[in-house]
Amino acid sequence: MNAATSTNSAPAERARIGGWQPFSACDWPGRLAAVVFLAGCPWRCGYCHNPGLLQRRHGQTSWPQLCAQLQARRGLLDGVVFSGGEPLSEPALPALLAEVRAMGFATGLHSGGSHPQRLAAVLPLLDWVGLDIKTLPPQYPAITAVAGSGERAAASLALLQASGVAYECRSTIHPALHDDSTLTQLAAWLAQRGVRHYAWQLLRPGPQLPQPFSPIAAGWPAPALQAAVASHFAHFEVRAG
Repeated sequence: MNAATSTNSAPAERARIGGWQPFSACDWPGRLAAVVFLAGCPWRCGYCHNPGLLQRRHGQTSWPQLCAQLQARRGLLDGVVFSGGEPLSEPALPALLAEVRAMGFATGLHSGGSHPQRLAAVLPLLDWVGLDIKTLPPQYPAITAVAGSGERAAASLALLQASGVAYECRSTIHPALHDDSTLTQLAAWLAQRGVRHYAWQLLRPGPQLPQPFSPIAAGWPAPALQAAVASHFAHFEVRAG
């Protein structure tokens, strides 16, 4: 059970799996998918929803067992989405995608675009990508704590668009990170680059997050701002996080 490809750098059995969700109707728009969470991420966003997946060592080498469970769901699922952490941090990602495709599933990816070259290598194995665009590129280090992260995300967006793979961009937003001006400029920046599908995901801080990530007040972002942003895109929506 090792569908090797020329882009493999590690066998699927070595993947560090942080968990999985057998059925999801919200992780790939319009598709019913399983979601596989891979451990490891090079960025340190203060609002991370999966802090337990930041280190690869926290994942388990449980792909053979998980693969058997996916086999049993053929005909029930449209596809499998790899999320994280940052799935591009996983050296076995190309092998995982190849094996999932060999089972007859469509393949999806949730990524922040931290590794443009690795993204380029797996794009031929993908049917859809949800690309996390955190803010305007110059403002990235204030969120990720990593210099140059905004340039990496922008490069990943360009590669994704050139590939022809279906995608959407999404931004997790919070008043402590994004004022109206930033949100307006970010939407314009994406629209100027040809993005057609965009979503805001409202940050819902968990108990582990300190201030300033307080609960978002009702009515934010303002309906007028949402309408102005929506005018830039073929499809725009606000998700409750």
